[in-house]
Amino acid sequence: MSLGEFDIIARYFTQADARSDVLLGIGDDAAVVAIPPDRRLVVAMDTIVEGVHFPAGTDAADIGYRALAVNLSDIAAMGAQPSWMTLSLSLPHSAISWLERFSAGLLDLARHHGVSLIGGDTVKGPMVITVQVAGLVETDRWLTRAGARAGDLLFISGTPGEAAAGLASIQQGVPQSAASRHLQRRFLRPEPRVSLGRELRTLASAAMDVSDGLLTDLDKLCAASHCGARVDIDKVPTSAAMQELFDAATCADFALAGGDDYELLFTVSPDRAAAVPASASCIGVITEGTTVSCLRDGQPVTVARRGYDHFSAKEAAP
Repeated sequence: MSLGEFDIIARYFTQADARSDVLLGIGDDAAVVAIPPDRRLVVAMDTIVEGVHFPAGTDAADIGYRALAVNLSDIAAMGAQPSWMTLSLSLPHSAISWLERFSAGLLDLARHHGVSLIGGDTVKGPMVITVQVAGLVETDRWLTRAGARAGDLLFISGTPGEAAAGLASIQQGVPQSAASRHLQRRFLRPEPRVSLGRELRTLASAAMDVSDGLLTDLDKLCAASHCGARVDIDKVPTSAAMQELFDAATCADFALAGGDDYELLFTVSPDRAAAVPASASCIGVITEGTTVSCLRDGQPVTVARRGYDHFSAKEAAP
């Protein structure tokens, strides 16, 4: 059984528990929300495409969750609190079972973070999902990529590389175990670091989320801050699950270039480093110049693969 566009919206995406600051939500030509006078609006948007951002056959609930999570991560990197979202959904057909699971994954995460779905669009076409999230931040407390200075310490939250390891285990058909299930969940259901981002808005000098790979995203942060960085590879955390399923060289590649973790990469002045939460690891330092270099065992090393680029011929879809 297939449903029409307006049936889909009414049945699966209309929330009864919208935020009180949603003055006009789904059902009109546009939404209207109230913004407090002491806050600024922060807006992020990401698109995920079947075969590029997730393998064909991925559970619809995981797709819905992930579509929102990657946007919440951008909001977190700015130090903001997510508030509202819109959804653009392109589907080849309107299967009820798929829509039920997709909306459940999307809206469960939305409720967890207090986000209301306030509008969007639904069309027939290839599977392409775009979510836009808007949030609020104090007038003088948002984070950017542009504040790092030479001497600042470089931190990463969580364990980079687990999501890339999870995707690899899916693609390679690795037998199911506690380790493979953990890694696959890290790919399918990344945890947006919203609470950490809120803490960092008064602590970090610069921040961004890691979506395309730690080193390539660090390149972006350094370009915005007009600085360089030195990464101590030995200090980049790796998990027991990764080590159980992959060799050391592969684990290092996942951690430095894998992407899809949606962890926060941030810089802090040395005199404030003691206040950084224990969930983050210091992995290097910001330097003069523009070069991002790596050390292993205290010696300079060259890392061939730095991350993902959608328009590079060298990158293959999952």
